[in-house]
Amino acid sequence: VQLQASGGGLVQAGGSLRLSCAASGNLDSIDRMGWYHQAPGKQREFVATVTSGGRTTYTESVKGRFTISRDTRNTVNLQMNSLKPEDTAVYYCAAQLVGNYRYAASWGYWGQGTQVTVSQ
Repeated sequence: VQLQASGGGLVQAGGSLRLSCAASGNLDSIDRMGWYHQAPGKQREFVATVTSGGRTTYTESVKGRFTISRDTRNTVNLQMNSLKPEDTAVYYCAAQLVGNYRYAASWGYWGQGTQVTVSQ
């Protein structure tokens, strides 16, 4: 399975960005997909996850601002509104959960990451 993320960029605080991630390859084992972010000097942290049935979970800091969705079985999006400077990070999509979704080590596949920078 290969994951290709896109949609990052530079935006002012209060602005919006939409990230997309397309999965290819053998998708039979893919149910849940998710997004993580990693700021400089920090560990990769959970942002949001969505099942193939559309059930979503978010980390507390993005609730009400970010929306994760699945257009198709192999595409996951992250709509980010009301962005804050502390959202600045490299965002990674993930697939094939094998443990607790809150831990990066629980995912089998990762995209290459896309940079999101939010200026003051």
